[in-house]
Amino acid sequence: MKRIIILVAAAVLFSNVHAQEVVELEEILPADAQKCVLPASPNAIPEDASYEDLVAAKKAVADFQADLEVFRSCLSAAEEDPDNTVGNKKAIVSSYNYSVEMETRVAERFNAAVRSYKERKAAAEG
Repeated sequence: MKRIIILVAAAVLFSNVHAQEVVELEEILPADAQKCVLPASPNAIPEDASYEDLVAAKKAVADFQADLEVFRSCLSAAEEDPDNTVGNKKAIVSSYNYSVEMETRVAERFNAAVRSYKERKAAAEG
């Protein structure tokens, strides 16, 4: 009978420890990080963008990048909370990385529009 009780106690202890590990690893953005505002990306640049369109787009991209810095600073501050679980930290890193991916896509979109403008301008002059 002692063996059965010990095995049951060990199983309960293991399941409680395992449940705690699952909670620790669950990727949930902590409350402080949920307050960080991920900015919306700038509007799409028209395919036949004029020079003025590109100037406006450049400003929108710069504003977006500045807003991303604020977002990332907020995430960094939230990351410093000593009560964050491993899962909380992973969620913060995922949010940060997503913002970098957004910034890269916006920059690539802007650079493609500039190249297109230059090609159209060269074709018109040539």
